[in-house]
Amino acid sequence: MISRVAVLLMCLGAPLGAGAFNLDSDAPITVNADTARLDDGQGVATYTGDVIVTQNETRLTADRVLLYRDSEGLTRIEAFGSPARYQQPAVGEQASTDAKALTITFAARENQLILEREAVIEQGSNLFRGNRILYDTAERVVTAEGGPRDGEGSGRVEMIIQPRQGNEADGGQ
Repeated sequence: MISRVAVLLMCLGAPLGAGAFNLDSDAPITVNADTARLDDGQGVATYTGDVIVTQNETRLTADRVLLYRDSEGLTRIEAFGSPARYQQPAVGEQASTDAKALTITFAARENQLILEREAVIEQGSNLFRGNRILYDTAERVVTAEGGPRDGEGSGRVEMIIQPRQGNEADGGQ
C-alpha cells in the first residue's frame, strides 16, 4: 500500500521557498546544454547533455530537459537525470531549497513542482523523502507518496521537520 501524507508546511513552520520558475517575471529563463532540438510545430524544445536551466538564482540541472511552449509562452518543464536537481536560493528567513529526483516536472499553469522516483526535498535541516513528491507552489502544500515495498526501500514517506529556534516550550534553548 502506498503511504500518503499531505502537509501544509506553513503550519509546521517549515515552508518551502516561494514558487519555482516565475513565468510572470521579466527575468529570462536561460538554458545551456550540449545539444538542442526545437520542434516549433509541436512547441517542444529538447536539450541534452549537462543541461542547466536558470532564472536569476533558481537553477535546474539534468541530463535531459524538455521545454513545452504554446502561444502564451512556456507551459511545462520536464527534467530527467540521475538525479535531476532543482535549487532555489534562500527567500527572507527561509533557507535555500534543494530538491532532487530522477524526474522533475514544473507545470506552470498548475503551479506544481513534481518530483518522481527517489524524490528528496531539503530546506535547511528539514527534509521530505518519497517516491513522488508534489509541491503546490501557490498553496504551499506538499503531498508525498511512498513507493512499493519491493526490498529496495520501505515504501514509506520520510519527513524530518526541525524544531523552531527559541521555542518557548523548551525555555528558548
